[in-house]
Amino acid sequence: MEEKRKRQKPDWLKIRVPAGKEYLGIREIVNRHKLHTICTSGNCPNMYDCWERGTATLMILGDVCTRSCGFCNVKTGKPAPADPGEPERVAESVRLMGLKHCVLTSVDRDDMKDGGAGLWAATIRAVKEKNPGITVEALIPDFQGKKELIHTVIDAGPEVISHNLETVRRLTPEVRSVASYDTSLMVIRTIADAGIRAKSGIMTGLGETKEEILEAMDDLRQAGCEVFTLGQYLQPGKGHLPVSSFTTPEEFEAFRKAGLEKGFTHVESHPLVRSSYKAEKHVPEKSVKS
Repeated sequence: MEEKRKRQKPDWLKIRVPAGKEYLGIREIVNRHKLHTICTSGNCPNMYDCWERGTATLMILGDVCTRSCGFCNVKTGKPAPADPGEPERVAESVRLMGLKHCVLTSVDRDDMKDGGAGLWAATIRAVKEKNPGITVEALIPDFQGKKELIHTVIDAGPEVISHNLETVRRLTPEVRSVASYDTSLMVIRTIADAGIRAKSGIMTGLGETKEEILEAMDDLRQAGCEVFTLGQYLQPGKGHLPVSSFTTPEEFEAFRKAGLEKGFTHVESHPLVRSSYKAEKHVPEKSVKS
């Protein structure tokens, strides 16, 4: 019974809540264009910070996921049909936001024959056509391990493609409802083999050990992953997995150094890090246009 009780957040997880003009401007565009963002759907602790800096992670293919992972705050159920007009709407919204780097993500759409890959590609192309010089990160689902669908996204030309491992091998069946550890590594390997910068991340606080985190880092590096993110899991609600422990900022810094020693190009490791936080730093330098 004691283990099930919600743990008190330590001081280092306190979040600043600004409400400046950049934050209000992004919120107005998101609301006006009926956009879905992982910032709100995922209850991200960095939403106010990112929106104040004029960045947001847009979620395509609706806001209802066909999977029900134990850590995720996104709604689960039967999604509405995909909107064929979404690519143009997203592209126009990115233009209005004035973004130089755009992060796109989506719910899992196991109900669709192509898992939504076609709309993914159309959205990336529309964003690039309407916003010359922009760089794009695509935070994709596993597409049930179908390589041809992963390549549909690759062929659309994003500068970075990320797919999160989420947790260590041992805990994957408990934390993720459908996805497997090895399938996710295959997704990363497919991205890297295509010459695209591959990015992934996991969470702490779900019962993993230090050794298992380091093992996950090694597995990702062997798959060709260049960018690694590590952040503290925070329980979104009573129906989600409980937090088993809180990792200190000092421990996160030690993991950051370990990741760099293992050969990652970038390692973001901090209690409040989420996969899309400060994502503009992860674009290969040759892709950035002045």
